[in-house]
Amino acid sequence: MSTTPGPRFVPLRVVEVIDETHDARSYVFNIPEDERDAFAYRAGQYCTFKAEVDGITQLRCYSMSSSPDVDEPFRTTVKRVIDGVVSNHINNSLVAGDTILATPPAGVFCLDDDDNRPIVAFAGGSGITPIASITKTALAATDRSVQLLFANRDAASVILGPELDALAEAAADRFTVSHHHDDVGGFLTADEVANFLGDDLNVAVYICGPTPFMDLVEQTLRDLGHDPELLRTERFVNSATTEPDEPPSTDDEPGSITLTLSGRVHELEHHAGETILEAARRGGLNPPFSCQAGNCATCIAELREGDVRMRVNDVLTPDELAEGWILTCQSLPTSSTVSVVYPD
Repeated sequence: MSTTPGPRFVPLRVVEVIDETHDARSYVFNIPEDERDAFAYRAGQYCTFKAEVDGITQLRCYSMSSSPDVDEPFRTTVKRVIDGVVSNHINNSLVAGDTILATPPAGVFCLDDDDNRPIVAFAGGSGITPIASITKTALAATDRSVQLLFANRDAASVILGPELDALAEAAADRFTVSHHHDDVGGFLTADEVANFLGDDLNVAVYICGPTPFMDLVEQTLRDLGHDPELLRTERFVNSATTEPDEPPSTDDEPGSITLTLSGRVHELEHHAGETILEAARRGGLNPPFSCQAGNCATCIAELREGDVRMRVNDVLTPDELAEGWILTCQSLPTSSTVSVVYPD
């Protein structure tokens, strides 16, 4: 094997902390001079952050709320969530002058360079983070217009509110933002989504937010006949979850996984429909992972024996695949036995 194509963590120093709401803060980072090329990013991308919480290494992805196409520093925004081990740790303890480890930017939730269609964006809660970055780039680097529907619990929960309002005022001919507050109008409905989209379906749609919010918008788009090729989504994944989102199928006979983690060998039973990562976590192990979407490589491992099928791979190159590297969060065993080794 050649060098491991897994994530490389770089210490970033916090130069400013900005209180956005009662439960969200933005963090402005100084990028070391010799890492500036590595941390060049596209609007909509994220970094994977590593934090030690109660003696356990935790990895989480947070999007940049800044844009590389306007004059502003490198910034991420982190919202507290219920039982959010890392988000709460960051909001509680990370202050100016501290450092935190982060990977160079990754992710594919970005503007399509060859698309000039108008943009209709739907953001829920902290899903505004990559949407704001994309909006700023679209207005600064293209001639495209942007309509944004931003849903929140209430007015006090609106992250980046003043920034969005200032942007709408400065680019009134190309950018509009409509706010939906659950405490006033109840939960967002399909009719509201349809009315916001309007009759012109030849638009690029970007969606980011909690799963129920995204499911509603996506289903409404399908019902309206919007072309799925014009849809871009970024889904939140609750990394604290210890079970697969859906129960694995039990139609097939269980297989087995030999998994080596931190030098220790573990024998696991594999259930049909279950990824290697899901099997490892069901077995009580704590392997590295972050995005669970196939585009950050935090969960990378070497396939020593057997065969797998990856649902998604937005990271590994053909050469890396040929060398045996896999994304365990996306890998479904297709042989009765597999052997996987996580890099040290």
